[in-house]
Amino acid sequence: MRKIMGATTITALAGLLGGAALAWGQHGHSGSHDEGHRAAQACATEFEQVVGAGRGFGMAFAADQNGYPGPMHVLELKDRLKLSAEQETAMQHLMQVMFAESKPKSARLLEAEATLRRLFAEKTADAGAVRAAVDAVERARRDVRLVHLLTHLKTRDLLTEEQRRLYHEARWGAAH
Repeated sequence: MRKIMGATTITALAGLLGGAALAWGQHGHSGSHDEGHRAAQACATEFEQVVGAGRGFGMAFAADQNGYPGPMHVLELKDRLKLSAEQETAMQHLMQVMFAESKPKSARLLEAEATLRRLFAEKTADAGAVRAAVDAVERARRDVRLVHLLTHLKTRDLLTEEQRRLYHEARWGAAH
């Protein structure tokens, strides 16, 4: 089974594994506690870099996995999918629009995450401040995620059924 996994998918999996390692270590299981923290920190750093660039960091994973590809990955597979010149132009446009719309929202998400961390770092966290900070993080995350998911809907509509099948096979290893 051949799979081509994009950086977004790998990053999402790394985040899950890093979080799992951290939780495992925090609950007294064998293995290095420091390893879990390092993995979680590496994931947090990668999250900031990828999201800061306007990319989704796995936020559209549910769409991609279920037959709704994003324009970036479609362009990565353009030869295999035999995109027409018009489709390639449309994908490039969708990707540019997605990144342009996502970047300011991503910046808000990163700032909201930083605000939440500062509450604890500065020892000013209380129930009200934490609730407000988490609400800000989740609103920002929702806005970024919607940009990516809605772009995946538009992308799918520009592909033929055969191109969608080939895409899914390339990314996930089986026809969908």
